Amino acid sequence: MEAQFLNILTDIRNFIWGTPLLVLLVGTGIFLTIRLKGLQIRGLVYSLYLAFIQRKEDDEEAGDISHFQALMTALAATVGTGNIAGVATAIVAGGPGALFWMWVTGLFGMATKYAEAVLAIKYREKDEFGTMSGGPMYYISKGLGMKWLGSLFAVFAAIAAFGIGNMVQSNSVAEAVKTSLNIPHYITGIVLALFTAMVVLGGIKSIARVTQVLVPIMIVIYFIGALIILMLKISVIPGIFAQIFKSAFTPTAALGGFLGTTLRETMREGVARGVFSNESGLGSAPIAAAAAKTPNPVKQALVSMTQTFIDTLVVCTMTGLVILSSGLWTMDKTGAELTTLSFRESLPGGIGEFVVTFGLIFFAYSTILGWCYYGEKSIEYLFKERAVKIYRIVFVIFVAVGTMLKLETVWTLADIMNGLMAFPNLVGLIGLSSIIVAETNKHFYKTK
Repeated sequence: MEAQFLNILTDIRNFIWGTPLLVLLVGTGIFLTIRLKGLQIRGLVYSLYLAFIQRKEDDEEAGDISHFQALMTALAATVGTGNIAGVATAIVAGGPGALFWMWVTGLFGMATKYAEAVLAIKYREKDEFGTMSGGPMYYISKGLGMKWLGSLFAVFAAIAAFGIGNMVQSNSVAEAVKTSLNIPHYITGIVLALFTAMVVLGGIKSIARVTQVLVPIMIVIYFIGALIILMLKISVIPGIFAQIFKSAFTPTAALGGFLGTTLRETMREGVARGVFSNESGLGSAPIAAAAAKTPNPVKQALVSMTQTFIDTLVVCTMTGLVILSSGLWTMDKTGAELTTLSFRESLPGGIGEFVVTFGLIFFAYSTILGWCYYGEKSIEYLFKERAVKIYRIVFVIFVAVGTMLKLETVWTLADIMNGLMAFPNLVGLIGLSSIIVAETNKHFYKTK
């Protein structure tokens, strides 16, 4: 009976995450890129400046957390196991060319992420706690006048928070700790739940204080580990890039244990894993952006779009290049195991394995923190402020529960909810695209 139920869920997931949704997600990014005249490219340097240098300008404005803290909270939720396991899965299933299509997805996804943040700030509102609330449920409801669709998004996001943002992540941490340190799952579950409770029970300000320290450290350590490997193998890097671009547009032949792929498979894997990794178009990140201290939707949106740049075009790229430079991608390995083997082979003495294990643990933990806030705001939208404290307690309990369960069914259900989040959000982005363009033009006209 359980196996039959899982098969039904798998069929539903495959249908939702089929070619139409992937085309719609990337297509929306292309549409917004055209309407915004390639803002993510011409404004990238300025957006990085706003995010990492000019960080205190709007500290006295309405909002709960700074530009930087909002960015780190969103990054905490998106830089997760997908950056380690997802990239490896994409390369094994789609060949080296899948990395190119991840880049394409990330590039257009930056425009989507920008648009989401513009609307999140414009349509946010202050709740009974005196904190800001915003995101797709608000801009769909207030901007399009479709409250039922905004509520539907909130339902999907609240359910997804317990799957992809909670139990799936805590289970990944428990597996990594069990493999590396031989610590039982239940002990990891208790410790992880306690550390989660210490942060999330304090709300967004507490989450932001932790993520603004944790996220940069974990990304820098992982980045440095990957960079050392690539520097040691600098002679093969040009050939790897040639291989990526070649196989992005031609079928990849069978090689070693690799069975070969068609061009369609390569594109689909790259796009799918890119979307899973950076979440552009799913509508999760603008919930964090809405909490930023700013009177200006465009400035926060410029900061927010760097999230996709860092997640996909930096972190995922480093993972992919390490895997391809190791030559192990043609073996019968996939997911986190392949990434671990690639780092271990390239950085012996346990250093490479430490980098991946460290990444898995802290990437997953930070995702739990970020998604707790996403789920909290979704629950608040549906059931008002009185439900928030109960939600936080239940969320912490499920962190421990997730470490001790077989999560295939939970993972599949979470994938379904993640995909369903995209549909109402994309309706909001396309329907309000004129507002996004108007806000953008108004800001840059005033700046000039």
